[in-house]
Amino acid sequence: MTLGLLILVMLVLLALRVPVAFALLLPCLLYVGLSDDISLGVAQQRMVAGLNSFPLLAVPLFIMTGYLSNTAGLADRLFRFLMSLLGRVPGSLGYVNVGSSLMFSWMSGAAIADAAALGSVLVPAMRKRGYDEHFALGLTAAASMLGPIMPPSIPAIIYAVTAGVSVGALFFAGVLPALVLAAVLCLYVFFYVRKRPPAADAADESGGVLAATRGALPVLVTPVIILGGILGGVFTPTEAAAAAVMYVMLLGLCYRSLSLHGLYDVLLRTARTTGSIMLIVSAASLFGWVIAREQGPQMLADVLLNITDNPYVFLLLVNAALLVIGMVLEPVAALLITVPVLMPVAAQFGIDPVHLGVVMILNLVIGLLSPPVGLVLYVLSSVTGASVQQVMRGVLPFLLPLAVTLVIVTFVPAVSLWLPQLLGM
Repeated sequence: MTLGLLILVMLVLLALRVPVAFALLLPCLLYVGLSDDISLGVAQQRMVAGLNSFPLLAVPLFIMTGYLSNTAGLADRLFRFLMSLLGRVPGSLGYVNVGSSLMFSWMSGAAIADAAALGSVLVPAMRKRGYDEHFALGLTAAASMLGPIMPPSIPAIIYAVTAGVSVGALFFAGVLPALVLAAVLCLYVFFYVRKRPPAADAADESGGVLAATRGALPVLVTPVIILGGILGGVFTPTEAAAAAVMYVMLLGLCYRSLSLHGLYDVLLRTARTTGSIMLIVSAASLFGWVIAREQGPQMLADVLLNITDNPYVFLLLVNAALLVIGMVLEPVAALLITVPVLMPVAAQFGIDPVHLGVVMILNLVIGLLSPPVGLVLYVLSSVTGASVQQVMRGVLPFLLPLAVTLVIVTFVPAVSLWLPQLLGM
């Protein structure tokens, strides 16, 4: 009864548009206030303990890397490089859209950063070449989902810290699922342009492949620094994040595309984003402790085990629940609430925590394309000038390739686990 009331109060607060951190914190404070054996000092301890984690330091650093890449115009260089390679291929801008998101995801770690950086470049270019606007918006939104899946993924760091698994393993577990999503989106583009070829698809890039490659090559070194450093034992994920910040900042200064004013703006936005995420992490730590104290995971396990003892049915139920949760909560908050509940249950079904992490992240990032949260919808609307309704109409057909990818990743664990196991993680 107590646990049900806590969750009900949280849902009511979320429905009233109370910020997520406070919607998590207020029911917990009410619980502590009405308890005879818990002091406010204990609650404060749990909140601080949730932030006392070295891997969490990577979050603001990777956020800053994404903002620096955006401000320094690195997405433009990736766009020109891919256009020089694919400019004469039918449907070239569709493939360039997916490829640019795939490459930029190595630096951004978040769908919002991906959509903001590439939406302002790719959507106007696709409009100019005669692509349907809804197709351009939908493809850009769907491709931005690569950001939170491909390392360095901010949701992966949050999951790893919450679940107590290796950040490096989660990073490398996301590589093949991201490539599967990119391949499925490219297949969608292939069939779309066969039926509805754009009016003017020929490239007008005059710089040539060599010049575009020279311009983009230093940018392409960024993932080598991040993943190569982690794999080679040179960096921890947190140290790799710091190295990435320094390298991208150096690129911006060498390209003369990063001014002091731009750097100040990056620092300001990083501080704001980090502050909001860490407040959610702190409140969710207390919320998760309260749920565990009320034996929420055990009750959920009993319910699910009475329904089925098949791990695939369990994963199907988890997918359905997380897709709904992703519509009302952004991924970081949703992970912090659901991981402490689902992890013990998944262990009873014999599901690998790394595989579960990739499945959960993919489910929740799809929620970024669904109202009322739908942050990617609002970002694309802002940077392209299209209405949110237009973006939503464009996104709807792309829910099918996203669903196909989700099914593959969910029911073929090797897609997530093969690379970490190959690397001995």
